Amino acid sequence: MRFRPCIDIHNGKVKQIVGSSLRDKDDEAHDNYVSDKDATYYARLYKEMGLGGGHVIMLNHKGSEYYEATKAQALSALRAYPQGMMAGGGINSDNAEEYLDAGASHVIVTSYVFSGGCIDMVALKRIKGIVGRERLCLDLSCRRRGKDYYIVTDRWQSFTDEKLEGGLLDFLSEYASEFLVHAVDTEGKQQGIEDDVLPMLAESPIPVTYAGGVSSLEDVKKLKLAGKDKIDVTVGSALSIFGGSLEIGEIIRCIS
Repeated sequence: MRFRPCIDIHNGKVKQIVGSSLRDKDDEAHDNYVSDKDATYYARLYKEMGLGGGHVIMLNHKGSEYYEATKAQALSALRAYPQGMMAGGGINSDNAEEYLDAGASHVIVTSYVFSGGCIDMVALKRIKGIVGRERLCLDLSCRRRGKDYYIVTDRWQSFTDEKLEGGLLDFLSEYASEFLVHAVDTEGKQQGIEDDVLPMLAESPIPVTYAGGVSSLEDVKKLKLAGKDKIDVTVGSALSIFGGSLEIGEIIRCIS
């Protein structure tokens, strides 16, 4: 189990938001924290701390008036920490190489592959062919519908028909080298982790990072136990660098 750092960028600023509140209309989101520091600052901080494998996520859609500012922040962070972070948010076969060239270790893809509510095999094979399996991370962020979890796209706003389950993880592992899973219903709320999704993620055949709801060291310990020490963790709003109370060092000590 590893700690994976994050940089979430919305409306041109580094933020922590409530994931389920994000809306493309009027670029709305409920902010937990808006930093007065740019993405480069956080990338350099993670580099100095030796924290690799994190992710930079762009939360504005391409038609947004803030899109270019958000993209510029992301590219700046990648250049500040070459091969230290993955890049996600609106990435497809046309622009993936731009982020890799800027220094991303991987590109993170969701909506491009899960278009029209299901897996687009043409798109999946195309993006794998361009970047290679070893540099592709699939974002399988999910929300509960009934008793099951379904993958969501379009910045967590649209449900797909793809249920998050072991068979899907096995199938997609042939195309990607990592999975990133935001439990969107808990993302940014600091009300505890989404317990029911963890046993499934623990059986992933490739590395998987969980994000969503971590608010305390008890949550981290619970994730470590339920995930059989196989699930990496991202913590956002609860971190002191984002206005919370948890220190990165104490999380790392907790999972070591």
